[in-house]
Order: sequence, then C-alpha cells, then structure tokens
Amino acid sequence: MMRLAKQFEEYAAMLASALGHADRVAPFRDYCTGLMLSGERKSVEPMAARVSPTRVSSAHQSLHHFVADADWSDAALMARVRDWVLPRMSRQAPIEAWILDDTGYPKKGTHSVGVARQYCGQLGKQDNCQVAVTLSVANELASLPIAYRLYLPKDWALDAKRRKKARVPKEMRFATKGATALSQIAQAIAEGVPQGVVLADAGYGTDSKFRQRLSDLGLRYAVGIVSTTSVWPEGKGPLAPKAWSGRGRRPKLLRRDAKHKPVSVKALAESLPPQQWRQVTWRQGSEGNLSARFARLRVRPAHHDYWRAQPWPEQWLLIEWPSGATEPSKYWLSTLAEDTPMAELVRITKLRWRIERDYQELKQELGLGHFEGRGWRGFHHHATLCIAAYGFLVAQRAQIEARSKKNRLAWLKAPALPAHFRPRGSPEPRPAA
Repeated sequence: MMRLAKQFEEYAAMLASALGHADRVAPFRDYCTGLMLSGERKSVEPMAARVSPTRVSSAHQSLHHFVADADWSDAALMARVRDWVLPRMSRQAPIEAWILDDTGYPKKGTHSVGVARQYCGQLGKQDNCQVAVTLSVANELASLPIAYRLYLPKDWALDAKRRKKARVPKEMRFATKGATALSQIAQAIAEGVPQGVVLADAGYGTDSKFRQRLSDLGLRYAVGIVSTTSVWPEGKGPLAPKAWSGRGRRPKLLRRDAKHKPVSVKALAESLPPQQWRQVTWRQGSEGNLSARFARLRVRPAHHDYWRAQPWPEQWLLIEWPSGATEPSKYWLSTLAEDTPMAELVRITKLRWRIERDYQELKQELGLGHFEGRGWRGFHHHATLCIAAYGFLVAQRAQIEARSKKNRLAWLKAPALPAHFRPRGSPEPRPAA
C-alpha cells in the first residue's frame, strides 16, 4: 500500500507540471485524491471535507477555484495522462481500437452549460441532460478516454447571452457529434497516438460521410448502422452509366431502376439461409461466455451512389441475430481486411464494450457526473481530473490486475469527517426513535 501511495504521489507530481503554476499542485493532488476516496458524492464540498476535515471551508474554496476558474489546459493534462498510461496499458497487449461514443448526464434546469432536452444514454430516453463526445483508446485488457468535449446544441451555440454567462470560449461553434468526433480523431493522429480500428455505434456509423472520412484518414472501422441502411449484396452493384448517344457530355453517373436496386440490410439478413449463421463467442462476461449467432457477407454501401461514377468499395456487413429473437438485433459495416476470420471480426467489433466499462466506473466510482457548476471550464476541468485519476487506476490494473474496488483503492484512507459535518443540500438527519 505504501508503494502505491508513493506511485500516486509521483504520478500527481508528473501531471502537475502541465498545470502552469506551482500553487495548483496541491489542489490538483487533493482533487484527484477526493475523486478516488469512497463517498457517495464527488462534488467539491464533500471532497473538501474528506481530504481536509479540519479546514473544510478553505479547502472547499481552493478546490472550487481550481476546478471552476483556474486557467489550465485540459488538452495538455489529458495528453500527459495519455502518454503515461498508454505505454503501461500496452505492455501486455497492443492497442487495438479507437472507440467513439457520447455519454450523457441528466440535469435539471436550463442554466448548466450545454443542457438541453436530448437523448441521454444513462436514462435511455430523451430528457434534460448534458452530452459529451469522447474518444477512448483500448486493447483487450484496458481502455482510456483521451479526448472529451461537451456537445453544444445549436440553440446554445447561437445564444450569446447564455454563452457569456457559462463562459463558453468564443472559438466554440456548433458542430455535430460526428464532426466533433472526427476532430478528436484527427488530433489523435496528429499527436501520434497508437492507432486502432475505429469503433462506434449507429449514431455515428450510419453517416456515410463519416465513414468515408475515416477511410480518407487511412483508418479501418467497424461501426454500427441502422436496419434500413441500403447495400448491394456481393456480386451485385449499380448499373453502369447510360450509353453515350454521341452528343453532349458522356454520361458518368451510376444508375438503378425499379427492377435493379439495392436492399436494406434487414431484408438481406432475413433472406440468408440457415447455414450462413454461426454461433460465435467473443469474450467471457461476469456470468459466463458471451456468444450469439452472427452472419457476415461482402457488400457495397449504396448510399447516393447514383451521384458517383464508381461504386463504393466492398466491405464487411456483420449481422447479429440472437437465438430465439424474431429479427436481427445489430448491424455493422467494417473495412477490416477481407481475409479477417469471422471470430476476429466479431471480437474486434464487440470490443466497444470497453467504453461502457470506462463510463460505468468513471461515473460510479469517480463521480464523473457529480460536478455541480454551470460553466464550460468547470465541466471540462472536472472531467479531465476524473480521467486523470482513472488513468492511474487503469495503469495499476494493467500491472497488478487488481479487479475489485477494494483492492484498487484500499491504499487510500480518508481522514475522519467532523462530527457534525453535512454537505449543503443534503437532507436533515432523521431523529432517533
């Protein structure tokens, strides 16, 4: 335990050099410590009470200023975390995937930066929430978020009054989630992050321009698509351009007609013979092996190919149809090599589960969604500090494979709280019976 505590001190000292001022080192260390200590709330005041029980008020002011107001760079600190953690992650297994996702935080009111009625994955429905777009780097054993940006809905991006109050930087303009994700990927490439197959759900993968941009960047992908996505089955494709009449411009555009047209991936899946489906196991879960029925075939995407002179390149269509289900449950398009074995295609595609584990632990153990401020800077500073603390745990897990929360955090001991301490906003204690 003493060795881990010393390693954390060294880790904190190394990261603190990216903060710009020496007086930020102590609040940085205290904030990360507060995030990793046990406790239901990881907002500023409860953390101040846990790390400095004899000086709660002054510790609260220090931590609040550090997270909400101090002008240090999230990008610089995230890069420092990444450069320290990834080599340790890679010692047992190489980087295999770049995982794109967005994660939501339910919020009441309208004043917190970026809050709007939109889909919230945590709730599984449309509701008032904030949403952040993220990029994680993963292998079979671990994963780490390396980019994190609040999605700013258009009504927020165009509202000068709300922008000013939340201190949204002037350079931040409206961008779709897909555009934000692509900018994170481009930055990762520019900074030399070890590359992997890009994984994303259908919220990103259904966009043909998004997929094409990944290919233009030289990246392979395995991304979700919706059941209505149209494709040409193997051996088929759009009609050639019309024959030239000898007058005017020579026709160049591909064609389709009522008898010769693409099919939806759902219709294609339902037409496959039983022998084309295979039971594939992709990993061991908490309650046994995870497996399902899959089929795959080579297809050409058909999206707007009638505006093209050449068909889209062939790629894999992967389909999951669990036994007993009335229809397929998931579809993916992938540019993994044509000779990729079926089991490997499924394993890589399913590696996206790692980002779900990331955010489960970041939210449940490290309080990623507990920030109570309303400003742009505080929202991102809090997330960066959560990821910095998480990075240390990821590196330790990669080295010692300590799986339980108890083993990972037992070296951190919180001082006793003052006898009558109660965070603001918490319910009054019940009287004794």
